[in-house]
Amino acid sequence: MKLAARLSLVPPYLFVEVRRKIAEAKSKGIDVISFGVGDPVEATPQEIIQSLKMNAENIENHCYPPGEARGMIAFRKAVADWYEKRFNVMLDPEIEIITLIGSKEGSHHLALAMINPGDFSIVPDPAYTTYEMSTLFSGGQVYKVPLLKTNNFLPDLHSIPEDIARKAKLIFINYPNNPTGATATKEFFKNLVDFAYKWNIVIASDNPYSEITFDGYKAPSILELEGAKDIAVEFNSLSKPFNMTGWRIGMAVGNRDVLGGIKIIKDNTDSGPFAAIQHAGITALKGYQKFLLPMIKIYENRRNKLMNVLSKLNLKAQPPKATFYVWAEITENIKSMEFTDNLLNKYGIVAIPGIGYGKHGEGFVRFSLTVPDHRFDEAMSRIERG
Repeated sequence: MKLAARLSLVPPYLFVEVRRKIAEAKSKGIDVISFGVGDPVEATPQEIIQSLKMNAENIENHCYPPGEARGMIAFRKAVADWYEKRFNVMLDPEIEIITLIGSKEGSHHLALAMINPGDFSIVPDPAYTTYEMSTLFSGGQVYKVPLLKTNNFLPDLHSIPEDIARKAKLIFINYPNNPTGATATKEFFKNLVDFAYKWNIVIASDNPYSEITFDGYKAPSILELEGAKDIAVEFNSLSKPFNMTGWRIGMAVGNRDVLGGIKIIKDNTDSGPFAAIQHAGITALKGYQKFLLPMIKIYENRRNKLMNVLSKLNLKAQPPKATFYVWAEITENIKSMEFTDNLLNKYGIVAIPGIGYGKHGEGFVRFSLTVPDHRFDEAMSRIERG
């Protein structure tokens, strides 16, 4: 049996090796505390869970969900209301919103809808690996633009060669950013919109960390920019702000033609999220502030504790204004994989080597703040003791 040739495009998955090393450490009796995966450990708010329970018991929700691949109109209206309140962005729920089974699915379906063989996607480096793999699985090619500390981890649009820009169909961005925790200004978004218009490139703005922000910072949506809706789509998700990663519900919003392409792919791929989950999503969006604020305080407290011990590990970082990640620079002459190996062996602590997100991630490590408080404090104590 021979598998499809496209699978040969998939590089070795670093996180498989990380999991292997964790298992090996545990087999030696090491009590491992993982700062690796960005998966909230606190419970989904009870009000959202109760909405799921109530709607799961309704037999009308046991069929294909209304609206199927595009999503229930009630959920799309809730998304439109949230975007208006949160970003002052007006969206037509009939044609400018599609419900997703998580934003990762949206990236894959966007690439399938937009990329022909030989087309390029412009992808940041370091980055969430889905952007690259979505393009490759669609038969496209990837041009990687560095995210450097010297440029505040923003892509230098002027550095992209004209021959690449002419062949590019998509440019992926992600602010607030995974893995760097960087944020983008509206000035950057304006320059990006101008760049996309010039070269007729669709902007794919992945924005699942928009609500995980600190120190009074509020993350913008690219759709706030004049003309952005004509050239951009934005992905968002309920996973991070509402502790709902396992529920698999999100949205794509923006350009109606691009969303129409995604819908064609989805019509032939899935039937949308379970209706009861969409009803629970409505509950989440309607009460987003009361559900979100307690989590922000938890993450901010953990962030501050971690920042206080980084120097003891020969690391330095700026406190992130958003996301639940700390992107720390290694101050000694050592590669990121070796650094994280030493961290695991000496302290029993797992962090992700920056090289796992691309070659320009070398020299950094990523810590996720999604660790239960008692385990988080134990890790901090280990570092303090040395």
